[in-house]
Order: sequence, then structure tokens, then C-alpha cells
Amino acid sequence: MALQQIVEQTVTGLGYDLVEIERSAGGLLRVTIDLPWQPPQEGQPMLPEQFVTVEDCEKVTRQLQFALEVDGVDYTRLEVSSPGIDRLLRHELDFTRFAGEVVDLTLKEPIGAAGEGQVNANRKKFRGTLERAEGGGWQIVWSDEPPVKPGQRVSKKRVPAPLQALGFELDELREARLAPIVNFKGRSGNPA
Repeated sequence: MALQQIVEQTVTGLGYDLVEIERSAGGLLRVTIDLPWQPPQEGQPMLPEQFVTVEDCEKVTRQLQFALEVDGVDYTRLEVSSPGIDRLLRHELDFTRFAGEVVDLTLKEPIGAAGEGQVNANRKKFRGTLERAEGGGWQIVWSDEPPVKPGQRVSKKRVPAPLQALGFELDELREARLAPIVNFKGRSGNPA
């Protein structure tokens, strides 16, 4: 049986989602798992986000060690972890789950013709808010305005840079990840 199948069967059999498998030099086998996510049902309250714990990783590690040994998979070290704050987005369900979040996108090919003179035609990398586009698909919305530094005074007369949007299909992406943004002010969102 192939490595992908062994790991996927073991991880899903334990009730987790397989996010990524990575083999590195020196025999390292890195497996990233997450808890299954279901879109909230209409009329149901939004449940708080649950996260993978150390105990979850330990449980999957023990089962994978057994499964990999039975199938004779060659590896030196096994790491099982959660996706982290820069989680990779691969499937349609991932994009649905994280709509409205800030993401980093890398396209396979540059965007081609510049849209209305705003975007460099050779640009492949974007950071912005992930949104569902009208008519299906996905889009990323961003502003090229530099971020305000802490303590910097901003003129009330300053005109903000316009928002830009780029529509894309999942097969056009080389990689999509949640942007690793850490807020040390707490969850309230108040910049106090």
C-alpha cells in the first residue's frame, strides 16, 4: 500500500483530517492533522473553533508508528502536528471554512495583462482577504497601502488606497495559506 493511503486511512480512521504529508532529508516523515470541520447549519449557533491538542498528536503518532511498521515503510523520525497559524489551504472546504480571513496566495502563472493599470502584470503573490466571488469561484481583496506603524499619526485628509480584487480558480494556485498574523491585544479586537 502507498504511503499516502496508509497515512490517510489511519488518520481518518481515528476521526481526524489529513492536511499534509511531507518527507524530508534524513528520513523525517511529517504528518499534519486537523479536526474535521462542518459548515454551520442554518439556524444553529456558531460553535467555538476547536483545535488539535498534544494528546491528539500523540494518539495519531502511536497508531501511525504501528501502521507504518506493519507495511514496512522506511522512515527515521515521525512528526505529527497541527496545521499552525499559517495553515495550508488545499480543498474547496478549506476555502469555505476560512472565507473572510487574511490569506497569502501564490499563483502558478503571473496574472498576465495588468488589470486597469493597478496590478503589476508579472505579480504572482498576493496577501488579502479571501472572499467568495459573485457567480461562484473565489477572489482575494487587498489594498497596496502600507500598514500604519504603531504610534504613527495618520492624517484625516489622507485618501486611502483603493481596494483591489483578483478572482481565481483553485487550479490556478500554486499555494494558499492563512497569513500568519498574531494579535497580542487579545480576542476583543479593540486596539486598546
